[in-house]
Amino acid sequence: MPTLPEGEPVPADGSLPAEALADLAERSFGVYLHVPFCSVRCGYCDFNTYTLGELGPGASISSYADSALAEVRLAHRVLGETPPVSTVFVGGGTPTMLASGDLVRLLDGVAQEFGLTGDVEVTTEANPDSVTPESLQQLADGGFTRVSLGMQSAVPRVLATLDRTHDPAGVDRAVAAARAAGLQVSVDLIYGTPGESLADWQISLDAAIDLEPDHISAYALTVEDGTALARKVRRGELPTPTGDDEADKYELAESVLSAAGFGWYEISNWSRSAGTRCRHNEAYWSGGNWWGIGPGAHSHIGGVRWWNVKHPMRYAASLADGRSPGAGRELLDEQQQEHERILLGIRRVDGLALESLDPVARSAVAELISDGLVAPGPALRRPGRVVLTLRGRLLADTVVRRLLAW
Repeated sequence: MPTLPEGEPVPADGSLPAEALADLAERSFGVYLHVPFCSVRCGYCDFNTYTLGELGPGASISSYADSALAEVRLAHRVLGETPPVSTVFVGGGTPTMLASGDLVRLLDGVAQEFGLTGDVEVTTEANPDSVTPESLQQLADGGFTRVSLGMQSAVPRVLATLDRTHDPAGVDRAVAAARAAGLQVSVDLIYGTPGESLADWQISLDAAIDLEPDHISAYALTVEDGTALARKVRRGELPTPTGDDEADKYELAESVLSAAGFGWYEISNWSRSAGTRCRHNEAYWSGGNWWGIGPGAHSHIGGVRWWNVKHPMRYAASLADGRSPGAGRELLDEQQQEHERILLGIRRVDGLALESLDPVARSAVAELISDGLVAPGPALRRPGRVVLTLRGRLLADTVVRRLLAW
């Protein structure tokens, strides 16, 4: 599990510099809700999650919603007047380990404190075996609009390597139940699992398409230090994933998904239309404002980024004492914000406006086009935009370094 950066201390009342609040009305505002519970710990995961046996005294699933709602109220005290919330994303962990009633109660708390836009997007992540037709219907009736299901693979032995607990057939049932409840459906896939063949990946892509979801995310597996998977790779029990293998699988994903009518809009994300993109993630990538609720959650408001204490026990105790659960923060200077704008913007299908780049970055674009990493704007009907080619998507970090002259 990764450690948090140090940063500077967060004030006990969570207050922000006045300049960070100056443009609240000019940017979208979203809320992220982190639910840090899982029934088991997957061997590849280094997210801030806890099984019930790891919680210790002072933290529990039954009391978690009350602690999170206390932070929602703290956020309102700190921010004051904000635009209505346009997106809410509940992530984890396995958010649907919480009762649907608690998830709806959290959404109601956000609505009461901040208000919601008329077209608010409200997503929860879920494992296929953690939802039922009844729980999904309760979420839809309570204002949720979208569910993101952790499919990961359709191949049982690949799921076993990842320590996933669900049966591939359960994904079909979960998607059908979500559809019946009126929810949009996204499925998440992982490629590059040790031992996964290109044929295995093809099976997973075909199975995902057969589900007829609105959205598909496909992420390359990262072997994170400290995880059970990393220990198995280090001991030679599993092969080390290679960049060439992951590149082959990404190219296959683009070919299969585009042929099925899914268009990429961010390097790891494809949707059936602009209307089925994940707007919450788009706000992250475009420099929006959001408040992250929950243990280890990160927030960004007006160039200030901060993160909460990681353990649910410490998180609950801070809020019970009337203190911010913030563990540290950093104030991004103009250069840092510009670097992040380029880093995130180049990953999107709309790319970057050429005129928004400084002379050094603009001078690199012609060579990037020559090298096949950036497509000429007019060829993509995006004149004046710097947009990655398929090869450029595979080498996005290289493109960023060259734009920033690193």
